[in-house]
Amino acid sequence: MNTPSFPLQSFFIAGLLGAAFFLGGCATTYIKPEATTNPAPREKFSAFQHFEIRPIQVAAAYAENEANQRAEKKIQENLNLRIEPMIDAWNTASAGTEPGRTLVIEPEITQIKFINGSARVWAGAWAGSSAVIMRVTYRDKDSGAVIARPEFYQRAAAMGGAWSFGATDNNMLVRIAILVSDYTEKNYAEAVGGPTGAEEEP
Repeated sequence: MNTPSFPLQSFFIAGLLGAAFFLGGCATTYIKPEATTNPAPREKFSAFQHFEIRPIQVAAAYAENEANQRAEKKIQENLNLRIEPMIDAWNTASAGTEPGRTLVIEPEITQIKFINGSARVWAGAWAGSSAVIMRVTYRDKDSGAVIARPEFYQRAAAMGGAWSFGATDNNMLVRIAILVSDYTEKNYAEAVGGPTGAEEEP
């Protein structure tokens, strides 16, 4: 009696796909923040009279990846939209208070894995999750003293990215900028700290 056969190569391909899914889904497990809550700054930001923000830096291990580069540009755009008007208003309100103290905001992407739209279209959930961690240093420009160094985290799940054709991956880049902006604004009048974004993890 003949029995149905399943080609050996099909088993091999299925195994490869399963491994790819497992590895892709787990590739972002190492991208995790150290805490769920950022501590309060050493001083409220309104103790300063002048404010500057530096361009985002990317850790060397992630800087050469083309998808990560596009993600960094999008985060920078979102950060500029939210923080620049805020600090412009603070600078205007403090106009004439020379020399005064200057607070410099230095954002850095310390870890990132970004799945772009074309990868989502071709690979869907197999491409894995997107995730990003940003460390932002708030520094006294004259003394170099660190006033605060909060960490921010966002993730876009693999399946959500597949169902939305990459929309959730792109939304992650907006959310991380909102976290940084909210922390900056909320610690202006009073030093209160704020969330890292990890507590929103499903």
